Amino acid sequence: MSNNVYYVGSEPLTFESIEKILTENMRLELTPEVTERIRRCRDYLDKKIEQQDGPLYGITTGFGSLCNKTISPDELNTLQENLVKSHACSVGEEVSPVIVRLMMLLKAHALSLGHSGVQVITVQRILDFFNNDILPIVYDRGSLGASGDLAPLANLFLPLIGVGDVYYKGKKRDAIGVLDEYAWKPVKLKSKEGLALLNGTQFMSANGVFALMRAFKISKRADLIAAISLEAFDGLLDPFMDCIQQMRPHKGQIETGEAFRTLLEGSELIARKKKHIQDPYSFRCIPQVHGATKDAIRYVTDVLLTEINSVTDNPTIFPEEDRIISGGNFHGQPLAISFDFLGIALAELGNISERRVAQLIMGLRGLPEFLVANPGLNSGFMIPQYAAASMVSQNKMYCYPASSDSIVSSNGQEDHVSMGANAAIKLFKIMDNLDHILAIELMNGAQGLEFRRPDKTSPILEKFLKAYRREVSFIKDDIVMYPEIHRTVAFLRRYPLD
Repeated sequence: MSNNVYYVGSEPLTFESIEKILTENMRLELTPEVTERIRRCRDYLDKKIEQQDGPLYGITTGFGSLCNKTISPDELNTLQENLVKSHACSVGEEVSPVIVRLMMLLKAHALSLGHSGVQVITVQRILDFFNNDILPIVYDRGSLGASGDLAPLANLFLPLIGVGDVYYKGKKRDAIGVLDEYAWKPVKLKSKEGLALLNGTQFMSANGVFALMRAFKISKRADLIAAISLEAFDGLLDPFMDCIQQMRPHKGQIETGEAFRTLLEGSELIARKKKHIQDPYSFRCIPQVHGATKDAIRYVTDVLLTEINSVTDNPTIFPEEDRIISGGNFHGQPLAISFDFLGIALAELGNISERRVAQLIMGLRGLPEFLVANPGLNSGFMIPQYAAASMVSQNKMYCYPASSDSIVSSNGQEDHVSMGANAAIKLFKIMDNLDHILAIELMNGAQGLEFRRPDKTSPILEKFLKAYRREVSFIKDDIVMYPEIHRTVAFLRRYPLD
């Protein structure tokens, strides 16, 4: 990376480099070395086709259950174009621009590794689209997550051949019209190229990368809000001490204990003598529950980093070994299982958060019932807990493992699929609910803390609460609550955590 340029394929992708590419609007370019790598693989494939007597799957044959149908040499280019057109069957909601940009970045990176047999112009055109903010319109449903993400990737790459729709300069346009503006000719796909574009896990992976970027922040946010709730509940610091974490040294548990000790350092409230000797599990077991989620995020991060730096189309070409192998690297099972795991782990942050909310409104430890001074006349924070409970329950529904399902496709040839795309999509439903659940906990925790004044919490939390109170005020009497929830969600999403 240099001068706001990222050289695709020159180094492994990381979450840091991806975030930098997206947030700093970096241009994507190919180095001469990567260009030569792509060209070398394509040249090898062209020579192999000329010399090969037998069929090569997806190159000189049809696809899926049509793999036994041989295609004549003069129809190989038409075969690839037909593949892109016929497979463009994604439906549903339009995929967000950031996911489309991630899909293009991840596919360009995978093709640049030099085992897919594509032309240099094909990769370059993907980069041209990215650099000029020409965003193909893709829909979020239609992938089985087994032969890669066929349907959404077909929609993504239709514009390369001058078909389909794009967003350009804020408007929905025919792809061919935008190509004409740049004097770009539609890419003439050569043998194997359609398959290289459509096979692969870039829809699943792009959703997973973006989900993890959110998950990193949500995990920190959950710690911070839980620390406020602990203070409001007059909780104990003992369960967060390092010595007890070391007796069960899961990495996430140790990190959570350390995070809470940092967040609560200098607090008058946490330091004062307590009348009680033990807190409910939703407070006492925060290191264990939040820590397990951190460990799950770490595991899924490792899986995603492996995936986005892999070649996942089929067949795979090995010029140095003189081999073309038809395998199953497009199968999304590693991602599907990981996404289901991450969904469960994130949902648990909401589950335990709602329980802390319930403890705060019960009228315990000197707090007024429902966190208002005049309960009865005022319902106070009664119903936000209902809303949180509803979303917790909905998240349990979304935690049904998509990866445990399969359905036969392609006339029995593709007889086990991952449903990884479904697993990826429902992650965002879980996280959206979680944002609102944590917002409700913050509202309750901040409200409860006001009843502990004039004692103060830590400098870190006081700074956070001061910023929050500029946007959401202490509630003395009943008001309409939903705008406050929405403002709290917005505040949390933009508050810097580092």
